[in-house]
Amino acid sequence: MLTERQFEVVLSVVYEYIKSGESVGSRTVSRRYLTGSSSATIRNEMSDLEEMGFLKQTHTSSGRIPTTRGYRLYVDSMLQRIDSGQHSGNWIKKLCEHQKGIEGALESASDILSKMSNYVGVAALAPLDMMKFQKVDFVRIGDRIVLLLVVLQGGLVHQKTITLPWDMSQEYLDELSRNVNLLAGRPWAEVKKSLQNYIKQELDECRSACERALKELEGIMIDPVMKVFTGSMSHMLNLPDFQDLSRIQALYSFLEQEGSMADLVSGCFKKGINIVIGEENISPAMKKSSIVATSIETNGQRAIVGVIGPERMDYEKAVTTIDRVLNILEPKSEKEGAR
Repeated sequence: MLTERQFEVVLSVVYEYIKSGESVGSRTVSRRYLTGSSSATIRNEMSDLEEMGFLKQTHTSSGRIPTTRGYRLYVDSMLQRIDSGQHSGNWIKKLCEHQKGIEGALESASDILSKMSNYVGVAALAPLDMMKFQKVDFVRIGDRIVLLLVVLQGGLVHQKTITLPWDMSQEYLDELSRNVNLLAGRPWAEVKKSLQNYIKQELDECRSACERALKELEGIMIDPVMKVFTGSMSHMLNLPDFQDLSRIQALYSFLEQEGSMADLVSGCFKKGINIVIGEENISPAMKKSSIVATSIETNGQRAIVGVIGPERMDYEKAVTTIDRVLNILEPKSEKEGAR
């Protein structure tokens, strides 16, 4: 259990280190933050906090820097006091007027977050559990090869190439598409039952191929793929935390892997601000980085916006910037209901 002074020492070291990027000495804390405590007293507290895992030394004679545990204490304290309800800026209006729907807005949001935060903006979109489809198309693109196009509620589009047991003409595929689309907007269990009966009664000649196509469609409906958008990394190259070429290469490689990014942001679905710091990350490539993100439900889907940056990121600025983007993604009905 930390004493009040130890708590204040941790917060002071984290704040100063985020601001300066240099290890923090006891004299700096005593002069700038805890003016009522001597340098010797602060030095003893810092030594104890190092043993407790909140601070660490990079060199024997240097000051201290925060550990992941120290950052966590600071972040949890910050979230209790930060005012995340302020929204401003002409860029919000511009993003609201986006012509490409929610996916286009999120892609723009990731770029804007990169520019405003100097970190890597990230945005993601995933259907909710009760997702319904709007339209389905099966397009023959070769012998036994079919392109499956699914437009989900809210405009999210998925496409997948599937291989059938044998070839089907486009006429058969169009008929299957028409019958699927007659059931648009209904729960998947109801859709599946109706289509199975239709296949048994009407398409006996191509039953196996149709069942294969239906199985692929079910895979999209019950286990939808998350779409992830990332902004530019160019702003991060100027940060002292990423002057190590191998470190920036590892992070870049991680960001390029769609599956890894989907796993990362899928851990940010809880309501409110989600912050995963340094060693708290599962991926080795993220052990010295952090992600700050939040999620909302919009048009039958869950949208996530956030930033990825160094463990020494300005968390308060990141939260404020994300909150601005979140404001323009909230459904109008929810905003009106909150008034």
